[in-house]
Amino acid sequence: MIPPGPAEPGHGRGVVTALEPDPRRAGTVRVDVDEQRFASVPAEVVLAEGLKVGQVLDAAVRARLVAAAEQESAFRTGLRALERRGFARADLARRLLRKGHARPAVDQALEQLAGIGMLDDATFAEHYVATRSARGRGPVRLTRDLIAMGVERRVIDRALAAHRADVGETTEVPLALASKRAAQLGSLPRAAKRRRLLAYLARRGFTGSEIGALVKQVVG
Repeated sequence: MIPPGPAEPGHGRGVVTALEPDPRRAGTVRVDVDEQRFASVPAEVVLAEGLKVGQVLDAAVRARLVAAAEQESAFRTGLRALERRGFARADLARRLLRKGHARPAVDQALEQLAGIGMLDDATFAEHYVATRSARGRGPVRLTRDLIAMGVERRVIDRALAAHRADVGETTEVPLALASKRAAQLGSLPRAAKRRRLLAYLARRGFTGSEIGALVKQVVG
């Protein structure tokens, strides 16, 4: 949930009436204007703007504080999401937009997250390929998943190539999947069992002539 946005001080003069550390967000300062909460912004913004109690805010300063507060809010939301699990950049952008953050704030927050090493599509794709391959997903399924998350195809191809270099070309996973599924299909006729196994493996992302030969071996 997005924290309340900067408040409009109504018909007041726009005077800064308090500058206090925000206990909920390390490194940020709460700015009160005309005795009302206006925004929570990074401490460096307060220093850069030269804010002080008693200062009258003009329209330009007010607009910059609003933008800084929106960016900080989007950054904090993104950081919390990345603490729980990894995200592709485009996928995280969609998440922040769905939560109501403005596009300019989201774009700036993503740059900030990338700058501190929290957001990198190449690293994300390599981890995704390695972990999902171990769970029985094949290259086609992995590619489809990552494209849906907004990862560029060239990044996906590099991640798949790196994984192949690490583990080599192997049919161990699809063979194990096919064998287990074949046992579940019981005494179905061979042709029907073959079709079902091929469809099952295709859904998991395993296709091609090697998979056809593997299924033929399993069916017998």
